[in-house]
Amino acid sequence: MMIDWRNHIHSDSGILLGKPTIKGTRISVELILELCSNGWTTEQLIESYPKVTEDDIKAVFAYLRE
Repeated sequence: MMIDWRNHIHSDSGILLGKPTIKGTRISVELILELCSNGWTTEQLIESYPKVTEDDIKAVFAYLRE
């Protein structure tokens, strides 16, 4: 099943200068990608950022693909 990133990611000029973030958080797509590129696992992300779900992380990559 494909994740529709629009249900998980949005941009708001009042949050992080309009950078794409995970809805309901101030966690940017950029941060998730940076942590993943440094070897963080999905489990580590969820443990460190409890408001982030596995579907949110999948949505980051769907956003990147699109």
